[in-house]
Amino acid sequence: MNIEVRAANVSDLDAICRLLILLFEQEADFEPHYERQARGVQAILSHPERGRFFVVTESGHVVGVVSLQFLESTALGGRVALLEDMIVHPNRRGQGLGKQLLSKALTHAQEQGCLRVTVLTDHDNRLAQALYEKLGFKSSRMIPMRRVF
Repeated sequence: MNIEVRAANVSDLDAICRLLILLFEQEADFEPHYERQARGVQAILSHPERGRFFVVTESGHVVGVVSLQFLESTALGGRVALLEDMIVHPNRRGQGLGKQLLSKALTHAQEQGCLRVTVLTDHDNRLAQALYEKLGFKSSRMIPMRRVF
């Protein structure tokens, strides 16, 4: 199989949204909604200063995606990133594709001058947590809270 990890472009929008549907079906806090996901993906793809999507392809077909969103941190006095939307298609898991995808995103964040990358994951998703820990992520004493409008 021909594996490639690359920055996403607008032609990847549909494949990214289909993977996000799978992701949001398994996450407790979110619901899949293609049109909403497409608006969000398009907004990021159109404005790379806001963030980036990276995809892993297998023989030209997108089988995994991760996104970074950039923020300014008052605590660190510089740019940071929020790693979101990490998923590899269930049929392609266990082959190291997630690690390659995540490594590409982390390298990009570092190249963009990010001082920290934060990821949120479901508290019971031990497989994802194990991957993040292998790549240097540590648990935080902070807890996420949100208000939805």
